[in-house]
Amino acid sequence: MKNLLVMKFGGTSVGSAGRMRVSAGLAAAEQKKRPVAIVVSAMSKVTDLLLDTMRHAEAGNRNVMESNLTLLRQRHEEACRELLPPAEQGAVLAQLHDVIDEFERIVNGMAMLGERPPRSVDEAVAVGERLSTVLVSEFLRANGTPSVGVNAREVVVTDAVFGNASPLMEPTRAKARKKLLPYLEQGLLPVITGFNGASADGRPTTLGRGGSDFSASILAAALDAAELWIWTDVDGIMSADPRLVPDAQVLEEMEAAELAYNGAKVLHPRTLAPLVEKKIPVWSKNSFAPEKPGTRIVPSMAVPQGARAVASMRNVALVSLEPASAEMNGVHLMARSLDAIARADVEVLVVSSSSYRQNFCFLVREEELERSLQALESALALELAHHYVHPIQVDRNVGLLAAVGEGMQGKPGLAGRIFTAISRVQVNIIAIAQGSSELTIAVVVRRDGLEKAVKAVHAECGLGIRPPVPVFPFGQSEGRAPRGKQ
Repeated sequence: MKNLLVMKFGGTSVGSAGRMRVSAGLAAAEQKKRPVAIVVSAMSKVTDLLLDTMRHAEAGNRNVMESNLTLLRQRHEEACRELLPPAEQGAVLAQLHDVIDEFERIVNGMAMLGERPPRSVDEAVAVGERLSTVLVSEFLRANGTPSVGVNAREVVVTDAVFGNASPLMEPTRAKARKKLLPYLEQGLLPVITGFNGASADGRPTTLGRGGSDFSASILAAALDAAELWIWTDVDGIMSADPRLVPDAQVLEEMEAAELAYNGAKVLHPRTLAPLVEKKIPVWSKNSFAPEKPGTRIVPSMAVPQGARAVASMRNVALVSLEPASAEMNGVHLMARSLDAIARADVEVLVVSSSSYRQNFCFLVREEELERSLQALESALALELAHHYVHPIQVDRNVGLLAAVGEGMQGKPGLAGRIFTAISRVQVNIIAIAQGSSELTIAVVVRRDGLEKAVKAVHAECGLGIRPPVPVFPFGQSEGRAPRGKQ
């Protein structure tokens, strides 16, 4: 399939009937020029509602469970009535009700068991994407664009790690091409659920953090797409969080690996992994301002340019461990700790260590802190009980700043300038991490100093929007009035 465009629409881009109408219009306009397949998220906040319903089902809170189910029905029924003509609403409402009834059966089972089996959670949490797929595909069809809804469970093959499955690319390629290419060849526009898949033996799975973007990337690679466009509610990838740095600018182009520490809620780095080898370009675009060009993400930059952006994350926590006895080897402690964290499916953002005292610290998201501590306390129970390891220390009053860019090691003095800029605004540095790659210099600071530090580093690296250079008439210079006007 030549010149195939895969589009992914995030939760805010399909968050209401109005946003679905706009997103479907963008897809339909491109489909007039070339083959298009789209991947959709659940409507904004719907996944949270599904998870909340399951939590209350497990706890036996049937009143809240029923109230949430009512909200789920109402929101999608309202969207259906806004999107479709009355004559077509009945059949589409029946489809929506069938999907919601499936969800209700699953949460009733959870309420009876008093638990949430991981397999059942994965099947239930994908309901939001399935509902969006029905609405978008039926709206396209009703407005003259032949379309078909597809559950990604039929095309994305994964391992059986429920909640954070990884794709099996060769089986996925075979299934995706068999299922989707005939639709595309017939001139249909497939609307595919994001976030979910199924194990090789057909058990429903989900892809974890950034799962809907990951789905689009997996399918773009499997179908040998020409491009992937990821539609969000921001103009592209910014040089810093614009809420912190008013003169942050949209980057025209960015190297894929530079996103590893981009905390700007745009793309998770694993999203790009299936595309890098095939050199499929990705665009991050704003569905609320589709006329803006967005950011083009490429496998590598032709010329490394040093620091390109200052990423930041506020809701993080720093966990520190230190041997209390010479009998406990610090490297061994670090290895066991990080292995426990990995087994708990926690993403470590930064690791920093001291060779002298053999202590080390690592940064995790606040939402994953409790799981991290449980994993550590379980893995190190004996050492903690016998005081071979000091009690685990946790600092929640921290934030992460990372200068991101390809080729930073080739910029003499850059690290020193970054640290000097932070100290100049009287912000203390708690931990530093720069790996062997040239892509990031990560710094942990006090949370209340994060904004000042980000602004200072952004300015030091010259990343802000530059004022336009004044143009003067021939023979006139700045500060000098034209002849005859003095």
